[in-house]
Amino acid sequence: MINFITKMMQNYRKIIHIDMDCFYAAVERLDNNNLAGKAIVVGHDSDRGVVSTASYEARRYGVHSAQSIRMAKRLCPNLLIIEPRFERYKEISNKIHNIFHRYTDLIEPISIDEAFLDVTQNKKGIELASDIAKEIKASIHDELGLTASAGVSYCKLLAKIASDYNKPDGLCIIHPDNAIEFLDKLKVEDLWLVGHKTALELHSLGIFKVRQLRNQSLSTLSRLFGKRGQLFYDYARGIDDSPVEARNDRKSVSCESTFAQDLSLKSNVIIELYHITLELVNRLDKSDFSGHTLTLKVKYADFTQVTRSLTCATPLTSKDTILPLAKVLLQKVEINASHPIRLMGLGVSCCDDKPQNKLLSKPKQEEPQLPFAEY
Repeated sequence: MINFITKMMQNYRKIIHIDMDCFYAAVERLDNNNLAGKAIVVGHDSDRGVVSTASYEARRYGVHSAQSIRMAKRLCPNLLIIEPRFERYKEISNKIHNIFHRYTDLIEPISIDEAFLDVTQNKKGIELASDIAKEIKASIHDELGLTASAGVSYCKLLAKIASDYNKPDGLCIIHPDNAIEFLDKLKVEDLWLVGHKTALELHSLGIFKVRQLRNQSLSTLSRLFGKRGQLFYDYARGIDDSPVEARNDRKSVSCESTFAQDLSLKSNVIIELYHITLELVNRLDKSDFSGHTLTLKVKYADFTQVTRSLTCATPLTSKDTILPLAKVLLQKVEINASHPIRLMGLGVSCCDDKPQNKLLSKPKQEEPQLPFAEY
């Protein structure tokens, strides 16, 4: 199998995944030295607030992102809660991307604090992708005072997984010769597209490790998971041909609101929908963006979530065009006392905008010993 991968990847790409360490919290510490060494989270300090980022000091208490602020306070009594400053985070993110562009313009942002870079052909003519990753990490540290973790491999799948190793300020390289050996150390949850529900399905079949997934035939995986079966078959073999796609144009604008109390009356929901529409229109105007697809997102009190979308010929830029359509979408959503709404959001996107795959991987305690040669 290893020889097969090596032969297949004779002309392999060189992909880097950069992931900033505790980005929001790190920026707050950059601007306030008094926060150094303290357990902090970034998020709105309210009963319905959610942790956006937790420092490593806070994580030692079990605090993590997407956790309620209320729970975070219980776990860490000395926790400091910082209100988010998204404009500042965006400013720093732009500076990080300027560093990326010194090496390549093939940059695919995944979020404000992580991105893929294809450096197979790079502006500086540096042979080893590992050397580029080291330079990028050093520049981010020296110029911005922040740390980043990097993963280097021949495909996006493995570069992303590698960046989660040895955090913070880590660097991990997965060479084609070692791809199968590396994958054999992983749980199926570490693979792209394997979320909690899919993991449970695999577990019910006795599949817990990637090496066990590799033993399944393509026909079996296709029968169980449809089109995803081919992806799981490939990923278990270290195969991911998806390109690094530079995204210079904004694809969508959205906003959402978590309510102080769960809403079960439709009249109250419509009032909130009106305010969210006004905020969305304001953001569309500031970003000079228009699209043709409107998406309504609703999260219920039990944290289940639904989305409803429609596409129209008229550009969606104003309250008069968006609000009537938002009400149409709302009619397709269940609202009652047994199913109250916790959060609601609206977004406008290009009609050809496609949902992006989420990379799901978890940090490991030890970095595997992999060769740095050729990468």
